Amino acid sequence: MEKHFERASEVVARLSGALDDFAKVQDSIKTLESYYGSKEWKKDFRDDEKGLLPPDLKRGVLSEDGIWNLLEEVRELKERMQSLSKQ
Repeated sequence: MEKHFERASEVVARLSGALDDFAKVQDSIKTLESYYGSKEWKKDFRDDEKGLLPPDLKRGVLSEDGIWNLLEEVRELKERMQSLSKQ
């Protein structure tokens, strides 16, 4: 029983910290959701294709797959948390 207790305590502590971090990025996630597919994103994407953006600029948000995959992961995580809360 002690092993179960220790294992569960450790995992719960890590999950609690991860959920705290996840809560802190919700505004960023909402901002990314609004940006992705917007006129601004489309303009930035076109400007990048034309070579108008600085070559050393990070482009993670201009990768259609990158931003879509992140937002999809967020959706799946929320579904998993809802599913687990029903158990």
